[in-house]
Amino acid sequence: MWVLVDLIVALGMLVVVPAGLRLIGDPALDRARRLWPYAAAPGAVSLWLPRGALATTLAAVYALATLALALHAPRRLLGRRDLAPAEVAVLTALVTPAVAGAALVAERAGHELFGFSTEILALTVPHFHFAGFAAALVAGLCCRTAAGVGGLVNLAGLSVPLGTLLVLAGYFVDDWAELAGAVVLTAGMFAVALLTWRDVRPRAGAGTRTLLAVSALVLPATMLLALTWAVGEATGLPHPGLGWMAATHGLGNALGFALCSLLAWHRLTKEAPLP
Repeated sequence: MWVLVDLIVALGMLVVVPAGLRLIGDPALDRARRLWPYAAAPGAVSLWLPRGALATTLAAVYALATLALALHAPRRLLGRRDLAPAEVAVLTALVTPAVAGAALVAERAGHELFGFSTEILALTVPHFHFAGFAAALVAGLCCRTAAGVGGLVNLAGLSVPLGTLLVLAGYFVDDWAELAGAVVLTAGMFAVALLTWRDVRPRAGAGTRTLLAVSALVLPATMLLALTWAVGEATGLPHPGLGWMAATHGLGNALGFALCSLLAWHRLTKEAPLP
């Protein structure tokens, strides 16, 4: 299981985050985007080393880059003074990799940060790259381009950030609080899937439509798996194990949703510039 988890994390570090930064289209992020590979590479290498000083140092290089990225969020907020759903989602995307970075450093050091086991910390790293950064960014892009405003746009743009925050809070409270976050996040991701299918896909060329369709169809399935797992954790009902979740929910979100979505959005910006 852990080899698969590490491969998913490396994909998030080396591909998903830099691809997402280009889609944000903020000149203030140009420097962060250019330097990102120099921090992501050491972070990815740290995944494959034994826990210890070297792995921790390399992970810390990556964590510093995620912290620098998070600091762009308050600067962007002060500069734009915009709390529309699309902007809230983008701000969330800028902040969430820092949670993954902190968890990575602690896990590589073998330190139980805030009392969380190294196993939980290791799973936190992919979660905040994909359910955090990628999901929030795609939600923001969908909200930015969807026809009009209203309930579905607000649900996608606000529920994904709120659900991500509630899941994080649930780590510190209990499984029921985490379940509440999973419900909110699932609702937001269903809204993202619907916006992708209904509003974004029809605007795209054939190849891009296929990628968008894959992401929109995969997302409900992977989120139902996450919800099933959260229900099981809170209630004690039978639910998939972590190995099964990594191979289904984790891999589906990484390849079927995040990678297909970001590739589609890059193609879409060439076909028709984003508003």
